[in-house]
Amino acid sequence: MATSLSSWARTIRRTIDAAGCDGECLMREAGMDPRVLEDPHGRYPLEQTTRLWRLAVDATGDPCLGLRVASGVTHTTFHALSYSLLASATLKEAFGRIARYFRIASDAADTHFEAHGDEYHVLIRMRPGGPQPAPEAIDAFLSVYVRMCRSVLGRDYAPRRIEMRRSRPAGGECFERILRAPIVFGAPENRLVFDRESFERRLDSANPELARHNDAIVVRHLARIDRDHIGARVEAAFIERLPQGEPSQEDIAQQLAMSPRSLQRRLADEGCSYKALLDRTRRELALSYLRDARHSVCEITYLLGFSDTSSFTRAFRRWTGRTPTAWRTAQPESSA
Repeated sequence: MATSLSSWARTIRRTIDAAGCDGECLMREAGMDPRVLEDPHGRYPLEQTTRLWRLAVDATGDPCLGLRVASGVTHTTFHALSYSLLASATLKEAFGRIARYFRIASDAADTHFEAHGDEYHVLIRMRPGGPQPAPEAIDAFLSVYVRMCRSVLGRDYAPRRIEMRRSRPAGGECFERILRAPIVFGAPENRLVFDRESFERRLDSANPELARHNDAIVVRHLARIDRDHIGARVEAAFIERLPQGEPSQEDIAQQLAMSPRSLQRRLADEGCSYKALLDRTRRELALSYLRDARHSVCEITYLLGFSDTSSFTRAFRRWTGRTPTAWRTAQPESSA
């Protein structure tokens, strides 16, 4: 069952209240128990939040209600992910985190990005065969992404173009006014288009240590709220155990209180393998550590559970085509 985070619903309710309507009353009408808002780990079924969006648009008469939700987002709306995003080295790194951890906000859709020439395209796609969120929910996330970009690049920043699958609503002039970018309605996909230079520019707010710390919190939170998602639990176990050496599949299975065969089967059901997940986790951690000049290549070797620097170098060359030192040298100057 698709769900969304309770703090996201709280932000929607505050936006409804600010529009002069009773957000709690509309939540109850949508079948949502307001007491869940008091639980930082609480979730609401997608069907209920979709119903709330429809009731809210009808009650407020505001076609741009979804866009306005972004102004109510706080540093805790998306749990520790908000802090990871603010501490990311580049927009590319920030959207990489969103791609990995988007389901902390909602597991009804996925966000990912693609490189196209001198542009990057960020896309929000619905899960195949899953329930469809309200158009206003997609409006809200697109607006949140634009607002995040402005928080680190300046209030006048705007993407090159925004494409929306939804049709242009009556009275929708506020879309251009709020987003301040060319908008294409009725597009094949929900998409933000960025220029490459902005997407890869080193951010003044970058803090690799803070980003890693909050990534670990996000991974643990996802494992807690989604016990059936074995990949997130295994990734959290990797992050915990790698500094003590490469964990075997038997080690991780024992930590998760299951047999190695059950672990292998459940990972296969999610379309991955133990080896591939370990490799991906190490790669992401390696890139993060290398952005922090305080970590030597030798130290990173052992933080990632490699037995020696040559093993780490071979793995890193396979991931990136470069040695760790060459990759670090090619990055913009970093600070902790």
